[in-house]
Amino acid sequence: MSHRSGAYPQVRLRRNRANAWSREMLAEHRLHASDLILPIFIQEGTNTETPILSMPGVSRITLDLLVKKAKSAKQLGIPALALFPVIDMKWKTPMGDEALQPDNLVCRAIKELKNAVPDIGIICDVALDPYTSHGQDGVAENGVILNDATIDILCKQAVVMAKAGCDIVAPSDMMDGRVGAIRAALDSESLIDTSILAYSAKYASHHYGPFRDAVDSKKLLGAAYKRTYQMDPANSAEALREIALDIAEGADMVMVKPGLSYLDILYRAASNFNVPVLVYHVSGEYAMVKAAGVQGWIDGDQVMLEHLLAFKRAGARAILTYAAMDVAEFLAK
Repeated sequence: MSHRSGAYPQVRLRRNRANAWSREMLAEHRLHASDLILPIFIQEGTNTETPILSMPGVSRITLDLLVKKAKSAKQLGIPALALFPVIDMKWKTPMGDEALQPDNLVCRAIKELKNAVPDIGIICDVALDPYTSHGQDGVAENGVILNDATIDILCKQAVVMAKAGCDIVAPSDMMDGRVGAIRAALDSESLIDTSILAYSAKYASHHYGPFRDAVDSKKLLGAAYKRTYQMDPANSAEALREIALDIAEGADMVMVKPGLSYLDILYRAASNFNVPVLVYHVSGEYAMVKAAGVQGWIDGDQVMLEHLLAFKRAGARAILTYAAMDVAEFLAK
């Protein structure tokens, strides 16, 4: 039978793609503003915005501008913000003491947001790298990151944030056992409604460079690395072990980070566990799209949408992305 005969082929998948209305009707996955979480870098001062050169379109902002941005995000349908502080060098210490101060930058930001935009969710990182003079996520002794000593501090940090009004504490440090310890610390303070988003599969990636520029930790870290606690990019089965442990310890949600280079991990996590799995579209992934878009090499807006839709397709329940505002505006058109 000739392939040109009217009977061949009987199944023509292009029929479903022939019209815009049918493509829209039959789309398997959709991206909504409610899928997005906006990470924001905050700094001291008033009415000040400091552009981050390695992250086009992203700035460090003071708390008065934070409130304005939160209101805009809420109007666009973005449900939550993730706060990352930029701490003055004079407050950075080997033990990250500023992280435990009830009036530190993050705690003041939480209170400002809860007063001005009470119905937007607030997520705060539980980690010491913005506060340490060495740029590591934990307590360092002779170049070794001490697991249990770090957890003791992280528990106190989580309680301080929760008491300030943080809705979700997000341990991103990758210390063993920290989720269970933080859950116990929160519960002991009757903070039973504070959720835990565990950065469960956080890889020792080279995509974090612009973020470290943003929080001013790159020069402190220097030639040091975080491979003794963040995951090896070569490993995937290990990620499932990490996630299973965090769930067993009480994590309400888990995270895969970075996103684009680890879609296989995201898919396996979403397929294997009945908890919400989030993904972080990290600074390097964002910056590459923005830089190529500025050069005219790609359509930056469309590629950004494609990346985020890939996360949804792989099983992400929500996506942390620096493009959240731009994408939400695009989706609203």
